Amino acid sequence: PGASADGLKAREAWEHDIFSDRFLVRRPLLRALQPLGAAPVLLIDELDRADEPFEAYLLEVLAEYQVTIPELGPIRAVHPPAVVITSNRTREIHDAIKRRCLYHWVDFPDAARELEIVRRKCPRAPESLARELVAFTQKLRTMDLFKAPGVAETLDWAEALVALDRFALDPATVADTIGVLLKYQDDVGAITPEVAARIVAEVKQGTSGG
Repeated sequence: PGASADGLKAREAWEHDIFSDRFLVRRPLLRALQPLGAAPVLLIDELDRADEPFEAYLLEVLAEYQVTIPELGPIRAVHPPAVVITSNRTREIHDAIKRRCLYHWVDFPDAARELEIVRRKCPRAPESLARELVAFTQKLRTMDLFKAPGVAETLDWAEALVALDRFALDPATVADTIGVLLKYQDDVGAITPEVAARIVAEVKQGTSGG
């Protein structure tokens, strides 16, 4: 009995030691609650791709700026973080999350802004090519597509065209590389050779005039 009691005490001491702050791995949410001398910025990108239990877990952070760990109790922020949450609407975010947020819709950038992004992120792209591919992408976004190409796809397309030593758009190049911009077969099928040729002609007319 004495040995058993000693073993129980040792086990309890061991568990107490393991479930302590010394062994706590601080992930981004906890790190955002740590005192840094100023309020940190916590970015939760594409919350719609997370599961619903994570949303429920996030409510405590947004409402109380704290995380409760059963073995340690609540860990509160000294300086509440500025929280930025993004969503691409692949599913609806719970109303409890929305009530704790200020809503702002971020649309696609206009052609001038997107061209600036391409220049910065893909400086190897010739200026004429950058103008044409941005104009082409902008026109695709006016079409009835399942998923319009985003800025990330524009940048990927610019990198692909540079790697292929393309200096200007033509219908054949568009046909060969359209899968960089469009990720659904119905969208790819909508850009027939005739449609591609028409858009390329419009792009060249518009960029040469601008």
